[in-house]
Amino acid sequence: MSSPVPWLSRRPIHRGRVLDIGIERARLPNGVATDLEIVRHPGAAAVVPINADGSVLLIRQYRYAVGGFLWEIPAGTLEPGEEPRVCALRELVEEAGVRAGELIDLGEVVPVPGYSTERISLFAARGLSPASQKLDRDELIEEIRSVPAEQVARMLADGTLIDAKSCVALSRARERGLLIAPGAPAAR
Repeated sequence: MSSPVPWLSRRPIHRGRVLDIGIERARLPNGVATDLEIVRHPGAAAVVPINADGSVLLIRQYRYAVGGFLWEIPAGTLEPGEEPRVCALRELVEEAGVRAGELIDLGEVVPVPGYSTERISLFAARGLSPASQKLDRDELIEEIRSVPAEQVARMLADGTLIDAKSCVALSRARERGLLIAPGAPAAR
């Protein structure tokens, strides 16, 4: 996918720690000029931590914007100049307290393309080993749970998992045969 065409003009609204929000005057491919509210975001990485037994480490994290705790995979915003793979490995240690022996690329997702430039690089991690969890001051993780592959499938189907990046990454990992129940045949 190509990068967005530079705006014709931009009126800043807010520049925060992570987000840069503005009204951008843009010319669309059909020639129409329009004003768009755009959130500029540095990007992020998310990682599906897969245990040797095929279960997945999920975190239950507090998300103020949605008013409660959500089941998610570890994820975080890219630091300036940071590669997505490095961010994924960092977040795995910080949030889940594990290191990865192998990182598998699952592609990327654009969570809200109607108004945000954010792209999230998705990965799966295997060969996990314990590490010291290092939460940021504003992160509140209530629980880290090893969830069997069959239960992950149920959580995706019944709406228990509603975090979009987690749903996409877990679904891609399942489709690639990375999440399989012990004794089950691998996907082809």
